[in-house]
Amino acid sequence: MLMKIIIILFLLTILYSLASAFFFLVRDRGQGDRTVKRLTWRIGLSLVLFLLLWGAYQIGWIESSGGPVRVPRTAPADR
Repeated sequence: MLMKIIIILFLLTILYSLASAFFFLVRDRGQGDRTVKRLTWRIGLSLVLFLLLWGAYQIGWIESSGGPVRVPRTAPADR
């Protein structure tokens, strides 16, 4: 449950950073560096989240569900 909360907090922070970058882009009209700083934060947070998910998977804190599509395994047909 703790991992889910951490992941959700990271995603919300990433979305906030993206929204604030858009706000500063519109407000500053391309002048200034606040947009670049916010987008840099978003990239950094995304990278940290990716590494956190990879590390949690390697340690065994989270498990793969196998994907949304389940293909039944059958024996190959003889030709």
